[in-house]
Order: sequence, then C-alpha cells, then structure tokens
Amino acid sequence: MQTPSAGQDAWLDEIVYDEHGLVPGIAQDVSTDKVIMFAFLNRESLRETLRTGNATYWSRSRGRLWRKGEESGHVQRVREIRLDCDGDVVLLRVEQVGGIACHTGRERCFYRRLETEGGVRWVETDPILKDPESIYK
Repeated sequence: MQTPSAGQDAWLDEIVYDEHGLVPGIAQDVSTDKVIMFAFLNRESLRETLRTGNATYWSRSRGRLWRKGEESGHVQRVREIRLDCDGDVVLLRVEQVGGIACHTGRERCFYRRLETEGGVRWVETDPILKDPESIYK
C-alpha cells in the first residue's frame, strides 16, 4: 500500500457514505477469492488501512476503530482496495493471517448456507478451525 501525502484525501471524497459516515466493506481473500467478512468503514478507518496496510474497520458496537486482529492476531494484510461502480461499497482484497477471519474461529463469517430441501433452514458448512475461547483474551 502506498500512503498519500498529507492532505491528499480526494480519493476518500469519491466514496458515497451513509448518513452515519459509513460505507460497507467486504473482505475477500486474495488467494482464494472467497468473501470472508463484512464490516463497516469510515474515512478514518480507510485512511488508517491505507497508512498501515492492515484492514481497519469502524466498529458500530464499540463506537471506535477496530483494527482487525487487534485481539486475535488474525490481521488482514490489504493487497488491493477497490470501489464499486456506484461508489458505495468498498472491497478489500486481503491476505488473512492465520486463515481465520471470523470471531467464531472459522475461515470466514459466511459459514451458513440456506438449504431448501426438507424445509427451509440455515446449515453450517464450514468447520471451526480454532476454539474462539483460545483466540480472544
């Protein structure tokens, strides 16, 4: 990642933020193309992501920046940042350190698939790779 000079925030102005100053962010594993996570970003988190090269999101529940992996060590090294055609969704193509993106200890947060045979229900498709109790302090 290349850090722009101070005051070079024009790239942030091209993003369409919601009324809370947030934009949806999708994390995609750069080696497998799997969508591994969704979170919100704001101007500050995007600036920090670009500055450090590691994914930083805005945590609505914490009301602060959330540096992915700050507790678990499972950081996301950002390899590419993309903006969708409408400018209202950001795609972070990342290297997921440790292979775990989800707080449940799974590779990705999208581990449930909707099944429709024999009734409509969610089915867990991905295994827990590491017990969350051993990941978070």
